[in-house]
Amino acid sequence: MGKLSKRALKIDGAFEVVSDVHRDERGAFSRLYCAEELREVLGGRAIAQVNVSSTMQVGAMRGLHYQQAPSLEMKLVRCLKGRVFDVVVDLRQGSDTFLLWDAIELSPDKANMMVVPEGCAHGFQVLEEQSELLYLHTAFYEPASEGGISFDDPKVGIVWPLAVRDLSVRDQGHPMLSDDFTGLKV
Repeated sequence: MGKLSKRALKIDGAFEVVSDVHRDERGAFSRLYCAEELREVLGGRAIAQVNVSSTMQVGAMRGLHYQQAPSLEMKLVRCLKGRVFDVVVDLRQGSDTFLLWDAIELSPDKANMMVVPEGCAHGFQVLEEQSELLYLHTAFYEPASEGGISFDDPKVGIVWPLAVRDLSVRDQGHPMLSDDFTGLKV
């Protein structure tokens, strides 16, 4: 009961994980996380930290964020309320999918989550007001290791479904990738 299935995304090591949902007259049950079922995806990494973010307005976006060495992290991101356009960007030096991006829609109805590999940036845009995301991280947040890139960097070319609005001051300050950017060492 409550099995998880996974589907590879076009970014190497990124996945969509979908929970079986069991519904009856009382409501629904689904598995959020199972270390045994996600062992291969996580590569033996443990979950170190769990966070929740709430974003109120349609079109608002957060990102694109990453952590670099020595605090590389994988993220598992699930939408608990609302709907979001969830994006992963490969920033890994030497990766076959370097500077490519992929996106999936996350929602409670889909009972899905995105696995964001180490060395990749993550961001999302809200498609339904009052959206809430749950993050499972394989490393602790380390301010000295955090980084970000601009949501509209032409080297990446993300096509956002809505006009971007309600961007934090921090996210507005993320730079475009420089011409000599060769990627993050993982």
